[in-house]
Amino acid sequence: MQALLSLENITYSYHNLNGETPALSDITFHVTEGEFLAIVGPSGCGKSTLLSIIAGLLEPESGTLAFGSSSSIGYMLQHDHLFEWRTIYQNVILGLELNKALTKENIDYVLQLLNDYGLYAFKDKKPSELSGGMRQRAALIRTMAIRPGLLLLDEPFSALDFQTRMTVSVDIGNIIRNTGKTAILITHDLSEAVTLADRVLVLSGRPATVKYELPIHYDMERTSPLLIRNTNAYQTYFNLLWKELSDDLADKETKP
Repeated sequence: MQALLSLENITYSYHNLNGETPALSDITFHVTEGEFLAIVGPSGCGKSTLLSIIAGLLEPESGTLAFGSSSSIGYMLQHDHLFEWRTIYQNVILGLELNKALTKENIDYVLQLLNDYGLYAFKDKKPSELSGGMRQRAALIRTMAIRPGLLLLDEPFSALDFQTRMTVSVDIGNIIRNTGKTAILITHDLSEAVTLADRVLVLSGRPATVKYELPIHYDMERTSPLLIRNTNAYQTYFNLLWKELSDDLADKETKP
């Protein structure tokens, strides 16, 4: 399949009065159209920095980043950032307002998304009247309203409690798959990565490099997180990722 996104030898460092802190070193990978990619790695290794570079919020010091098409990018953050003084409907059309794209076609698309994903009856409610999981679905619909070709998800479920997180992550994963979107998920949760992704990249400690790549495949639909987590394939994938991260941590602790 065609590569929607290609990164070649991306390097980035943070600079301050105390000197230079290398964050990313020689990062190379590709994302194909319609793929759901998860990226995991030790805390502070530069995962969010990498996402910011892909989004165009930061410029790499060296290396190249290329898109296979001129698709727009949707960025979903850790917190939903819904405006409490706006209704759910007013929140999800915010991107369309800012882009002066409130056409009938786009409004109908948003209303369809709200209906498909259980929020139409709540479109006139304020965010404070919704559960955490419903707020995250609203945030995703707001992101998808501009019809991005690539979705960037920066730990979007981390603020939720465990039970809600497990349900909502699979719910949102299915929304992304059903709409054929290409997505990159940053997460600390190996279970989340193994349950949702088509492929997982493991980054090393800072400065981050791509140290391991794991394709994910199940002989079943991913509609139930519990069914997925009870398969032998899930346990195998989880253990492989855990070993890679544990080895990296052990190497870090033995260095002087």
